[in-house]
Amino acid sequence: MNRRTFLSLVAAAAQAQSSPRVAFTFDDFAWSDIPKLTPDEAMDAFLQPLAKRNLKVTLFVCGRHVNGEPGMDLLKRWGGAGHFIGNHTFSHTSYHNPQMTPALFADDIERGQSVIENLPGFRKIFRFPMLKEGNTLTKRDACRAFLQKQGYRTGHVSIDASDWFYDQRLRARLSVQRSVDMARYGEGYRAHLWDRAAYYDTLAQKTLGRSIPHVMLLHYNYSNAVLLDSLAEMFVNRGWQLIGTEEAFADPVYAKQPNILPAGESLVWALAKESGRFAGQLRYPGEDGEYEKDKVEALGL
Repeated sequence: MNRRTFLSLVAAAAQAQSSPRVAFTFDDFAWSDIPKLTPDEAMDAFLQPLAKRNLKVTLFVCGRHVNGEPGMDLLKRWGGAGHFIGNHTFSHTSYHNPQMTPALFADDIERGQSVIENLPGFRKIFRFPMLKEGNTLTKRDACRAFLQKQGYRTGHVSIDASDWFYDQRLRARLSVQRSVDMARYGEGYRAHLWDRAAYYDTLAQKTLGRSIPHVMLLHYNYSNAVLLDSLAEMFVNRGWQLIGTEEAFADPVYAKQPNILPAGESLVWALAKESGRFAGQLRYPGEDGEYEKDKVEALGL
């Protein structure tokens, strides 16, 4: 190897390390709510862009979506392709719901596990519905203790977004008219996700002094089925590196448990709040459809 080639490889390695990194994750697995595509076509639409980039990522499953052979068969395809399956409870009820006690929430986690624990790719990694980790000290600490006892780690998110709201509005429009300008929609959709990624990466650098390997919250929905490939290309073209979720979660930051109440939101948001250095700068909740309503309506949805 000549000196020029060596220096080029060193420079490329340094660039890869300095580039922001992001792992996609997908929540809920509401496969029966995806229009225009058969269940297998939708699964293909997720698996193919990931396979093209050799990415192995995690799907956090609500057990209620897998009560039956079709959902189970689809998850076997997901795990069989080398991807991971995490627990997202059975019912997808917010832990901040006044009726949801620590005992009931623990039961919901265990019920969710019972549906998916024998599938290929299952891991003991848990993501809170709506990222709500407890709105009282008792609830927060009770669930943390339960998860630790059961051998779970928390499937934290660093980049939160409202992809679910965009998709909800898109599906509502498609239910009453034959087609939507998907080029225009895709542009607005990607712009939203890019805006959120840039925001949380900047917040991570301000809070932690570095860019972390990010974990991005997306959903198993129609929007991501049809736009995942272009979304991945957007990040690559703008200098980000796509990584697998196991690589991202290996960073020590994902073992942190911020001491805040209410607990939850993006891990970066929670650590920023815990620091006390961003008073008046952090909206609550971190992400919500109300923040995106005007932008979505501007897309004609």
